[in-house]
Amino acid sequence: MSSFFVHETSIIDVGAKIGKDTKIWHFSHIMSKAVIGEKCNIGQNVYIDNNVKIGTGVKIQNNVSVYANVEVEDDCFLGPSMVFTNVVNPRAFVERKNEFKNTLVKRGCSIGANATIICGITLGEYSFVGAGTLVNKDIPPYAMVVGVPMRTIGWISKNGQKLSFNEDGIGICSITKEKYKIIGESKVICLEDEK
Repeated sequence: MSSFFVHETSIIDVGAKIGKDTKIWHFSHIMSKAVIGEKCNIGQNVYIDNNVKIGTGVKIQNNVSVYANVEVEDDCFLGPSMVFTNVVNPRAFVERKNEFKNTLVKRGCSIGANATIICGITLGEYSFVGAGTLVNKDIPPYAMVVGVPMRTIGWISKNGQKLSFNEDGIGICSITKEKYKIIGESKVICLEDEK
């Protein structure tokens, strides 16, 4: 008996590694060299390519394709119909598999519905990408980004609460009471992690 659930309409290619208690729903396809961690939830019509690594506790919503050379760390959320790319200048008639760029989605990141992630970038820990955003450059940890192309509109706690900072540059999550410090205009750290 399998240690994970796969709906009967999904295809899991031989060789794919899937962690305990992961659920793979209708019409999804997992390629042979994909690695998926424990306790993930893979929605309907999801494609996970070769050379993709998915961490533990990741939620991938319906209609998402995770293409080669994408790594998604633990506890990330990939919203419905969001899109990854892996080639900067694709042409149907030019083979560019040797030019695939690496994309890294760091721990706790959330990507909203219909967002597009241009390849070759890093999305920082616990960053938050609004629905429909075009992500074309690295995102710092805890940043909240929106728009086409993206712009930073604020900072967010691990719990997903918008942070406000006092004159000393300290922000407190309204739910967990964790403290954060803003450094300059483009970096936030969780003070609890620094202990």
